[in-house]
Amino acid sequence: MPKTQAPNSANRRLATTEDVTKILGDLDETKMLPIMTLRPTIADVEAASMWLGSDRDVFEPGQPLRGIASQIVTILTDDEEEPRSS
Repeated sequence: MPKTQAPNSANRRLATTEDVTKILGDLDETKMLPIMTLRPTIADVEAASMWLGSDRDVFEPGQPLRGIASQIVTILTDDEEEPRSS
């Protein structure tokens, strides 16, 4: 009898560059390389994407994003301009 996978087992495998591109879109090397160095799972990349897309209601209210997903968000937003104080 063939083994059946748990429903989310595919999300627990390590993400490939193709997976990251499918989820986050085309990234330049300065973003892709640091993300791949983290060895994220597909779930990590999906969580970062949801966070960046303001789909934060899927997370516990008031809880910050943690772990590798948080590090991915940091990499992707690192070069955004900081608000200037007057």
